[in-house]
Amino acid sequence: MVEIYIIAFWQIKMNKNNMLKPYTVHYRDFQNIRLENCFYAFDAYEARTLAMEFNKYINEHPNSIDLIRCEK
Repeated sequence: MVEIYIIAFWQIKMNKNNMLKPYTVHYRDFQNIRLENCFYAFDAYEARTLAMEFNKYINEHPNSIDLIRCEK
């Protein structure tokens, strides 16, 4: 039953208007050097969440993010 809900959820997410888009998450490190990570996400909030999940520094310092840009 759970599998049906997951499949239905992804079908809703993957319609034409909700395709994954490339996002660049810009952030500054402790030396104020601007760095970036790139992710494919549905929206900017998901890109932020992915950045926090995969980048230890952003996870520990979420306010270091200064820009999230959709590259498409």
